[in-house]
Amino acid sequence: MNEPRGIRNNNPLNIRRSKDKWQGLSTLQEDREFFKFVSMEYGWRAAFVILCRTYYGKYGLKTIRDIVSRWAPAKENNTEAYIRHVSDYTGISPNKVLGSPREHPTQWLLIGYAMAVMENGKALPAVAMLKGFALASEKTP
Repeated sequence: MNEPRGIRNNNPLNIRRSKDKWQGLSTLQEDREFFKFVSMEYGWRAAFVILCRTYYGKYGLKTIRDIVSRWAPAKENNTEAYIRHVSDYTGISPNKVLGSPREHPTQWLLIGYAMAVMENGKALPAVAMLKGFALASEKTP
């Protein structure tokens, strides 16, 4: 059986290719649209850097609605269905202010995980996610 793209690429949130030089990128980038990472931990690391440092820290996105609306814009996705999925999966209201990732890491882990399920159509092993979150919490870029 062919695994979903995000799993094949060790990129659980399907981060699109850009000029960003993420830690743990595969030398060979075979997918024209999405990054490929050397391990799922590094794919999760990039995901949580985006969610926690960029979306929360830089842009001030503090709710599931804010986060998903930026991650999966309506021009490319059924954003409302994505928001409902993440909210239902996590049990967190779409408009609830989440608090900082440092003070409320469980909420951010749940959101990242729910987004990965949405992106890949199935659950993923949680250990790699936890390791990626820890890597993202380090001070390195």
